Amino acid sequence: MKLTEKMAYLQGLIEGLDIDTSTKEGKVLMQMSEVLKEVVVYVDDLQSQVDELTELCDNLDEDLGDLEREVYDIDDDDCCCDDDCDCDDDCDCDCCCDDEESYEIECPNCGEIIEFDENVLEEGSIDCPNCGTELEFDDDDLTIEDFENDIEE
Repeated sequence: MKLTEKMAYLQGLIEGLDIDTSTKEGKVLMQMSEVLKEVVVYVDDLQSQVDELTELCDNLDEDLGDLEREVYDIDDDDCCCDDDCDCDDDCDCDCCCDDEESYEIECPNCGEIIEFDENVLEEGSIDCPNCGTELEFDDDDLTIEDFENDIEE
């Protein structure tokens, strides 16, 4: 049952009670009924506006998608993925799959887990985004495979 239907039912109940509007209680009940009617009209109007805005946003989203495909020359057929990518390691699409491996290390100072890629490992250091401590990697003594093993342990 919609809010407007519930309000109409409530109005019928109030009218059926034959409330004496000359008493304090009767005046309060009738005034509350009037306020509720106005609230229902206002909420109904807001719901209509929300529905219109939702439809407008959906249309804008579609138009933006069309524009992105046109400008960036993206063809949906080139991608094997959707929003829930479940590609395997042999996937060669550029839309969601990344050939670079990522690594994690725990900052010895604050305990924050920091994720980074091979480029950072090759640079030799990274600053902890949480506490700013510089974490250095010695490229001569450590290969990427050794680093992965150290993390897993």
